[in-house]
Amino acid sequence: MSSELGGAGDQPALDVGGRTYTYAQLDRAIERWIDEHGAGSSVSDASELPVADALIRVCAAARRGTAVIVENPEARPDRTDIPPSAFLLVATSGSTGRPRPLARTAASWFDSFPAFTAITGINAADRVLITGPLHATMHLFGAVHALWCGACVTDDPSEATVVHAVPAVLREVVGKAPKLRTAVVAGTALDDGARAVADGIEIVEYYGAAELSLVAARRVPEPLRLLDGVHADIRDGLLYVRSPYSVIGAPDWFGVGDLAELGPNGELTVRGRGESAINVGGTTVVAEDVERILETVDGVGAAAVVGSPHSVLGETVTAVVELDGTAEIEDVRSRARRVLTKEAMPRRWVRIESLPRTASGKVARGRVRDLLA
Repeated sequence: MSSELGGAGDQPALDVGGRTYTYAQLDRAIERWIDEHGAGSSVSDASELPVADALIRVCAAARRGTAVIVENPEARPDRTDIPPSAFLLVATSGSTGRPRPLARTAASWFDSFPAFTAITGINAADRVLITGPLHATMHLFGAVHALWCGACVTDDPSEATVVHAVPAVLREVVGKAPKLRTAVVAGTALDDGARAVADGIEIVEYYGAAELSLVAARRVPEPLRLLDGVHADIRDGLLYVRSPYSVIGAPDWFGVGDLAELGPNGELTVRGRGESAINVGGTTVVAEDVERILETVDGVGAAAVVGSPHSVLGETVTAVVELDGTAEIEDVRSRARRVLTKEAMPRRWVRIESLPRTASGKVARGRVRDLLA
């Protein structure tokens, strides 16, 4: 077997979209695709393929040292050139604007797999549930890592032992996955509600960026720590990262755009997007902090918070909320007043049926702002 596949023989490799492959069958499918498309072909496009076919192309690209495109077919970035060392051609999520094209080498992902395996404990006996499209890089990373470990990639919650999910999706999945032992959660916004739903399941939380891949990780409730080989610096409160896992062309020190604090032994505290820091009369209110609190308020299903211009205070807080049907907006406002500071308390409330989200499940903050314009 080649290095991109960690399993062999009759071990289950894929169980997605009603199709199953053992590792022997997957290996043959990869070789067959290479034979049919020629070793000289430089770039393939897996963006619109079913998951099984897309992963075959990704593995084929890794095996023959060529590039594969995995982008959102509905939001393609403008891509002018392809670096000769590229393996994956992906894009940012577009949560704050048009997706930007990214290119990464195989090493920028595969070299991080041993550390990620040690943190998550994923092994060849696992069935790893992927909960979103592969053009969201957290899902593509999870699937490729699972195959590297010799685990089985699945879309069947009833058989899953591990899941990759954002907190909002984790809430929905847990009740459908009785065999789940580990939840791998992307981002640093694991709210108390999602944690309560996943009680009894080991939660591994990681922080990263499309441009950097993994930056830091932890087993909840341990502190978030930088991965070995990854360095961080705080400049004017904002996080900058130097990483061996960066995309091609990234600056040596990449500005993530998040407000953060760096503690001893590589401990990292991420407070949210710098662009979502709301200056209310000289007091900095972090939108993500308010969102986490609002989502613990009875009646709130999900929340997004943005700053609105104010002639005296500079900005005030606006909350856009999905209600869960158990309360009216007036009740939610009253309950929020008991748990939020005066500066963080939203002055404007907007009820919405469904918050706009990226393919990975994150709130698309730019689109929320557009709704309020």
